[in-house]
Amino acid sequence: MNVQDRQLAPGARASAARTRLPVIDCDIHPMLKSPHDLRRYIAPAWQDHFDAYGLRMNVPFVDSSPYPKATPALSRLDAWPPSGGPPGSDLAFMQEQLLDPMNVQYGILHILAVSGMAQRNVQFGSAVCAALNNWQYEEWTQKDKRLKGSINVQGEDPESAVAEIERWAGNKDFVQVAMSGRAIEPLGRRRYWPVFEAAVRHNLPIGIHLSGENGHAASGAGWPSFYAEHHHVSSMAHRALATSLVIEGVFEAFPTLKFALVEGGFGWVPGWTWRMDKQWARMRDEVPHLKRPPSEYIKQNLWFTSQPVEEPENAEDIRQVIDWIGWDRLLIATDYPHWDFDDPELAFRIRMTDAEKRKIFHENAKHLYGLT
Repeated sequence: MNVQDRQLAPGARASAARTRLPVIDCDIHPMLKSPHDLRRYIAPAWQDHFDAYGLRMNVPFVDSSPYPKATPALSRLDAWPPSGGPPGSDLAFMQEQLLDPMNVQYGILHILAVSGMAQRNVQFGSAVCAALNNWQYEEWTQKDKRLKGSINVQGEDPESAVAEIERWAGNKDFVQVAMSGRAIEPLGRRRYWPVFEAAVRHNLPIGIHLSGENGHAASGAGWPSFYAEHHHVSSMAHRALATSLVIEGVFEAFPTLKFALVEGGFGWVPGWTWRMDKQWARMRDEVPHLKRPPSEYIKQNLWFTSQPVEEPENAEDIRQVIDWIGWDRLLIATDYPHWDFDDPELAFRIRMTDAEKRKIFHENAKHLYGLT
C-alpha cells in the first residue's frame, strides 16, 4: 500500500477512493477466527471425526505449512483486526482496510486455511470443502454483496467435487470453482475431467490459487531451504499445471473451459509458451489430440492475475509481455491481507491508457465471472 495513503485521514482516503476506477479484486483471503469455528458448518456425520482427529494436512508436517512464514500469518503487520483474530477474519475491518478505500466493486474469495483440498483423509477433505463453502456463504457473501465465493472442491474425490458444484451452481454468491493446483497427479489427467465437465456445464471458471499441498516437495529438485526460495519456486507449479492442461488435451476436450491462475505472476508466459509451441511442432505425432499450437489454447482458455507483477529493470518491458498475452487476459489481485499485498493503482509501473486500465481493473473479470 502507498505510504501516502496510510497518512491520509479516513475521510480523505475514502474521498480519494471515489476518484478511482472500480476494482474487481480476484484474490482476497478470508480466515476463520479459529479452526474450531468450522465445526458448526461441517456435516453431522463428520463432526465426531473433526473432534477426534482434527485437521491433518497431506504434508510431512501434518498440520502446518512445510516452510517458515516471513511474518506472522504471512500477513501485513497492519492487517490484524482490532477486534482480535487473525488477519482476514473480520469483515468490518476488511471493509475499512480494503473494500471501501480500494473502491472494490467485487472481491473474489480464495480460502487458504483451513484447507479441505489438502486433507490426508480425502473424504473428510470433501466434507471440509463443503463446510468452508457454507461458511463463505453465511459469514461473508451474504453479509457483503460485493464479496463472491469460490466453490471449494476436493479434486481427488471427483464424485463429491461434482456434487458440491451442483449444490452451489446457479447461486450468484459463487462465481468459480476452486481446486488445488498441486494435485496428486498432473491436473490434466482424465481423473479430474469430471470436475472440468461440471464447471463447463454450469459456465463456471476454475480458479487455481498458488497454494495447496499434495505431500510432495514444492520444487522438482526437492524441499526448499528458505522461504524466499519456496516463494520463487511456487510459481513453477502454475507452469507445470498449465502445461499439463494443454498437453493432455483438456482444452481440446472442453474448449469453453476457463482457468484463472491466481498469484503466480505472468512474466513467464511468453517464453514458456514459445517453447511449448516449438516442441509441439517437432513432436505433434505424440499428441495427435492437440489440433492447434499450445499458444492458441493459452490465449483462449487461461487468465492470469496481477499479483505478483514482475518488475523488469526497464518498466516498459512489461508492456511487451502484456501485449503478447493480451490485455484481456489479466485480472487484478491484491492478495489481501498478505505481506505482498498490491495496491491496484501501484501494481503496474507503466503508463496505461484508460481503456487498458478498465480492462485490467474490472472489465476482464466481469467477462470471466459473468458479473454485472
